[in-house]
Amino acid sequence: MKMSFLSTHDVRKTYGGFVALNNVSLSIEQGEIRALIGPNGAGKSTLIDVMSGRGKSGGRIEFKGSDISTLTPSQRRHIGISRSFQKTSIFPNLTVRQQMELASRATGSKDSDAVMEEFGLATHADTFARDLSYGDQRRLDLATAMTGAPSLLLLDEPAAGLSVEESKHMSVHLRDLATRRGITVILVEHDMDVVFSVADRISVLHLGQVLAEGEPANIRKNEAVVRAYLGSAA
Repeated sequence: MKMSFLSTHDVRKTYGGFVALNNVSLSIEQGEIRALIGPNGAGKSTLIDVMSGRGKSGGRIEFKGSDISTLTPSQRRHIGISRSFQKTSIFPNLTVRQQMELASRATGSKDSDAVMEEFGLATHADTFARDLSYGDQRRLDLATAMTGAPSLLLLDEPAAGLSVEESKHMSVHLRDLATRRGITVILVEHDMDVVFSVADRISVLHLGQVLAEGEPANIRKNEAVVRAYLGSAA
């Protein structure tokens, strides 16, 4: 049987009496782009928080066949798991080059210039992050997550605040990254145009549980998904 690249086994996360994740089990293959969708409060961002090591949870998480449940976020970053956030984590008073070099040092890599070039940021190398357009700030945030050549990229609403054209460009770039580098991507996203254009498979969360899972075409016509989410999101 083929081993999953990343898998979660009965992952459970509570906040006081609120159950954010209720025994969630997923299996992600290498090179796959997996989208996590669902209503607000369904547990999507909480799940990638748990995958990246932010906060304690029940259950087990395996990466490349090894149990990583007890590893810290920093340890997970060094074994190839990278994360971006819904709100950009850039430093406004650093230039693009300085920000990229900082990320590169944190991962022990020397690829900041190459990644900056790949993301079309080389022409902005000496521009302060605060002076970039919002779309370029999002690209910078994604570029810093890509330093150190991670093999798994966790993205929390990468298209948030982007224009339609910027969202399309980001979708193309994600697909290109997955294809060229063999990177596995897990993204939480509310923009259904992005989700259905880029995802290989979709997992739908509802009330902290997996409601449905499958290829985009099957998710589109799943009546339970339409009732719980797509009907209002479309």
